[in-house]
Amino acid sequence: MMMFFTLFLHSFLPADMRHPAKGNQTMISEFILLGFSDDPKQQPFIFGLFFFMYLISVLGNLLIILAIRFDSHLHTPMYFFLSKLSFVDLCLTTTTLPKMLLNIQTQKKTISYAGCLTQIYFLILFAYMDSFLLTAMAFDRYMAICHPLHYTTAVSPQLCVFLVAGSWFITFLHSLLHTVMAARLFFCGDNEIPHFYCDLTPLLKLSCSDISTNEVLIFTVAVLLGLAPAMCIVVSYICIVSAVLKIPSAEGKRKAFSTCGSHLTVVTLFYGAGMGVHIQPSSIQSKLEDLLASVLYTVVTPMLNPFIYSLRNKDVKAALRKLFSCETIPTQKL
Repeated sequence: MMMFFTLFLHSFLPADMRHPAKGNQTMISEFILLGFSDDPKQQPFIFGLFFFMYLISVLGNLLIILAIRFDSHLHTPMYFFLSKLSFVDLCLTTTTLPKMLLNIQTQKKTISYAGCLTQIYFLILFAYMDSFLLTAMAFDRYMAICHPLHYTTAVSPQLCVFLVAGSWFITFLHSLLHTVMAARLFFCGDNEIPHFYCDLTPLLKLSCSDISTNEVLIFTVAVLLGLAPAMCIVVSYICIVSAVLKIPSAEGKRKAFSTCGSHLTVVTLFYGAGMGVHIQPSSIQSKLEDLLASVLYTVVTPMLNPFIYSLRNKDVKAALRKLFSCETIPTQKL
């Protein structure tokens, strides 16, 4: 899929980029991902650390997906969204880490121009899909706690599928728009990206073209597709807290809060890391701080999500025990 998308992006490249020898200027055909360190002695440690984190992330998210798939007790809207979130988290990590590990192993730091745009496309796609899924999960918890009598009819399987499909469609167009706009730019100067992956904002800073349109697009879409889901989550939890505080018994309040505790933890981790990457001014943010925030956003958060949902959820832990014990579990569709 990524190879097909790379070939697709190649058709949007400027003529001088597709045929650098024909241009009047020396055009950049590849970028250098500076990563974390140039010290050869530190490379084995960095490789081992991130390989371990990637392995944990893949195994953890796959286990969540399999547990939900093969346990009929988890075929509910909340776990339907959770399985999709685990899949997206797995893809988000796979977008960045394999290329980084390959560069360390081959002792190269380069990535092709089309490969860089491809990585940007999938990074935007999966990051915003994460945001939409967390919003859908917040809506699910809002209906379950604030309108329990209407929950079964309101949060139907058809609505869940529609929300996920609609999110994929919106994020597909969004990431494609950013990537195609970036593909029209020229790069003829510095080609060093101070990251371990290709990110849109650092890439635009290297362009020798006018990027004002790209910057306006980034700001406008970020407000529409970035701020709106976050506000929906905040409003949902304000309503949830208000409803829970009206519950007379302490035990009832505890159970109500426990049903959304894991989701609230993941939301805080995701948006907190995202703010560290995209909102903090570069003037007060060092390269190391920026790299650490990026690691937290694209690697640590997807790795921790399966543990957050499994360690604090009796149903998921029971499903995982059944999965490991190879018991035959009847399946049914959502």
